[in-house]
Amino acid sequence: MRALLPALALLAACAPPLAGTQGHPNVVPAPSVDSLHERITTILAGHPGADVAIYYHDLSRPDSLLYHADESYHAASTMKVPVMIELFRRVDSRTLSLDQTVALENTFSSLADGTPYSLDRNGDSDVSLYARIGRSATLGELNELMIAHSSNFATNVLLKLLDPKTVNATAHALGARNMTVLRGVEDDKAFQKGLNNTTTARDLGVLLTGIERGTVASHRSCAAMKTVLLRQVFNTEIPAGLPSGVQVAHKTGWITGTLHDAAIVYPRNRPPYVLVVLTRNITREKDAQTMIADISRQIYAFNASR
Repeated sequence: MRALLPALALLAACAPPLAGTQGHPNVVPAPSVDSLHERITTILAGHPGADVAIYYHDLSRPDSLLYHADESYHAASTMKVPVMIELFRRVDSRTLSLDQTVALENTFSSLADGTPYSLDRNGDSDVSLYARIGRSATLGELNELMIAHSSNFATNVLLKLLDPKTVNATAHALGARNMTVLRGVEDDKAFQKGLNNTTTARDLGVLLTGIERGTVASHRSCAAMKTVLLRQVFNTEIPAGLPSGVQVAHKTGWITGTLHDAAIVYPRNRPPYVLVVLTRNITREKDAQTMIADISRQIYAFNASR
């Protein structure tokens, strides 16, 4: 694992001591971002050889914790976030409707050479759509399955309609400038040629911040996107490190040796924060899940103590 200190950007506003604290040793000052850095360092030291990227932003404060936040990773299913954003922007422009239907056909064109390929239901997180091949589904249904259940089939159907180039251009225009959306999911020929969807922790953080603040689409659409993200059924990473009942609007992603989670966390009685953790080169998925949960736990504790 690379040394943490040189790569960890601590962007903190240097606030003066609170009034009444000078000369009063019983008043405990709020912890600094440096203290959070130390906690994260300890967690990462327990996973030698792992690549980890972190983007943490308290939306109510002018500080962040960034660790390899601009390093590119295979996006896995986190690329479904910009697909959702593009869909809702089309809804805002009234060129599409969530009630609109589309045919369910399990045939897609490889980015590598244009040849057709199909998805294997055994490798998909959700299999409900496969029983409906030859029929249709609404765009709203497909988005729900793509985000909350991480359906690859739903994703590819939506991408065929929305066009990866347009999704990619929209992500860049919204500030996710190093994110790359090239193709649908499970395009093995493209994967073998290194033609992959990629992201950075910062890019996902920027998009989630825009969803929370209502800037990536209309306020109504951003509220609808948050509602779907809150219904995520895979909760073994960032949510696993949080107290019971804390709401998390998030999207996970995983392929062999890679596990990500990108979230808007809603602490009780406090403003939300955005946390993105990307990982790779961790052999056991359980170890990656535990590490992300541990990072989430420390950041929640840090946030609650300020």
